[in-house]
Amino acid sequence: MNKTWIQRIGLPRLIIGLFLLALFVAAPAAGVSLGDSVENVLARFGMFSILVLSLIPMVQSGCGLNFGLPIGVVAGILGGVTSIEFGLTGFAGIFLGMLLGALVAIVFGWGYGVLLNKIKGDEMLIATYVGYSFTAFMCMIYLILPYKNPVSVLSYAGKGLSQQIPVADYWMNSAVDAAGTRTSTGVLTDFLSFHIFGVRIPVGMYLIFAILALAVWAFFRTKTGTAMTAVGSNPEYARAGGININRMRLFSVILSTVIAAVGIIVYQQSYGFIQLYQSPLSFTFQTVAALLIGGASINKATIPNVIIGTFLFQGIITLTPTVINGAINIDVSEVLRLIVTNGMIVYALTRRNRNE
Repeated sequence: MNKTWIQRIGLPRLIIGLFLLALFVAAPAAGVSLGDSVENVLARFGMFSILVLSLIPMVQSGCGLNFGLPIGVVAGILGGVTSIEFGLTGFAGIFLGMLLGALVAIVFGWGYGVLLNKIKGDEMLIATYVGYSFTAFMCMIYLILPYKNPVSVLSYAGKGLSQQIPVADYWMNSAVDAAGTRTSTGVLTDFLSFHIFGVRIPVGMYLIFAILALAVWAFFRTKTGTAMTAVGSNPEYARAGGININRMRLFSVILSTVIAAVGIIVYQQSYGFIQLYQSPLSFTFQTVAALLIGGASINKATIPNVIIGTFLFQGIITLTPTVINGAINIDVSEVLRLIVTNGMIVYALTRRNRNE
């Protein structure tokens, strides 16, 4: 039976898309620059898209939504801090951070994957606790790591890592605008960027996302990627076909963790700071909600789900505070963010394998 266009788009995405469009339309009336609004949404898409992309391997292998995302984020943080410790700047510093973060993520992902293989069926529940406990454990580790760079360490003690480590002198370009104000822009954000109608297009971040998305797309068309998808869609059939289920699941967890480590480096160079301690926990529900808004379920996710979901979700949480506050002078942005985030997660988890 042919689906209607509403069924193909999905009613939740249609409603969210119309709400986002209404925010763009209402922005000028609320005294908010439309150009700045569009530019902010595009920038946040580049910052978060790779983190959302990292969820795909685990979803496809049947490990569910990766609520243990902070493990990959922590790996990226360690890679970034180590890169700054070496004093490398520009692209060299960023790519070294990605490389080191990916190496750490392989180790963390292996341990994480071994754990998830022991609790099949409860991955998302256990992963949530793993993310919280691992983040809390690293809060203690940050205080004893032997970093010496004055930018990174606590100023009053001279040892232990700070809550926020600025990357402006390492991963950002400085410039003076027409008004004489000095601004800093991430090296990747600034790379090949251009303006359309006054809106800055951060090509560098999009290029990194495109490369990783193409790699993920190509991987799932290889023999290993097909086997991983088979494990997620029908474990019994995969076992009968001679596929090592635990190995495929373990590989998917490592892959997700590595991509998340790379993604947080892209985020940090645009944001301007490496955020430590409890900060990794703030990325979990944003990325999961974005993927679900894009049309993914707990056992199937695609690149278009990542693109659509990230744009819609980041668009809403970016525009809502400025537009609503400008219109009624009351801050209800946090309420709307919680409704969108948790509502979409509940929606996806309750429908499971049913069609929309």
